[in-house]
Amino acid sequence: MRSCALFLIPVVVALAFIPAVSAEKKGKKSLPVTLDHDMKTITGKTINLAEAYAGKVVLIVNVASECGATPQYKDLQTLYEKYKDKGFVVLGMPCNQFGGQEPGSDAEIKKFCEAKYAVTFPMFSKIDVKGKKQASLYKVITSKDHCPSDAGDVGWNFEKFLLGRDGKVVARYRTGVNPGNEKVSKAVESALEK
Repeated sequence: MRSCALFLIPVVVALAFIPAVSAEKKGKKSLPVTLDHDMKTITGKTINLAEAYAGKVVLIVNVASECGATPQYKDLQTLYEKYKDKGFVVLGMPCNQFGGQEPGSDAEIKKFCEAKYAVTFPMFSKIDVKGKKQASLYKVITSKDHCPSDAGDVGWNFEKFLLGRDGKVVARYRTGVNPGNEKVSKAVESALEK
């Protein structure tokens, strides 16, 4: 009998810790799978998008410095400034896959964006948004699983993907839809309310 009691003591002690571990896991914020990618910022620092922007409404845009749509930087900055204090962020993803319109280095892109358009929203290192070297972020946000109503490859510079606070793609806007368009701001406002 005594040996049974000695055996049960470690079991009882171990069981006492289970609720604490479960409660700790419950309290941990779940990170959006769509954003769970390590990306290099335009200044060379690697960050996990899910950790950095969890709970935010995110507009992801593939940008270029020498495109006819490049002036959209101004409206992206305006949109960012208008809603950033409410939990909104724009993520600029330079890409040189469309007409070679983003030929510069990360340092040159950063300098251009700051000098020409006073960009303060987060900018990232140049990536591929389609093809064999497609960034994992774009594999996810363009997939049927995560963008069921408008899946498929990015077609040109300045395509915009709006993600809700839960990380789900809620809207996709092609190049011709300016971020200053009322339907974009209304979609951002709607996502911020959820």
